[in-house]
Amino acid sequence: MHGEIVDRCPALGGLTQVCTPADIEYLVKESEVVTGNPGRKFVIYGADRLIYRIAWHPNGYHVEHLDESDNPKGTMYLLPAQFSAHGLGKAVSRGQLFTPTLPR
Repeated sequence: MHGEIVDRCPALGGLTQVCTPADIEYLVKESEVVTGNPGRKFVIYGADRLIYRIAWHPNGYHVEHLDESDNPKGTMYLLPAQFSAHGLGKAVSRGQLFTPTLPR
């Protein structure tokens, strides 16, 4: 069980850094409980600032690549074991994956 995820980059204004692939499941479920909406947005902080919405499903992750208006550009399902091979998993290992901090 994870403890509370700590905002490691307060200078990024309301974004929480995702530090391990295991944080994804916790952060998605936390958002779904707090907001009542499926999934949670994540951003890869690089030149392109790619935005994704990840929702938890019993068999893994439902991942939507979003455009600038939050409309899905593409959808895929990933098993937790496949996550590290996806660009999102690579962003975690490089310290480039963030998610908006939830209101408390």
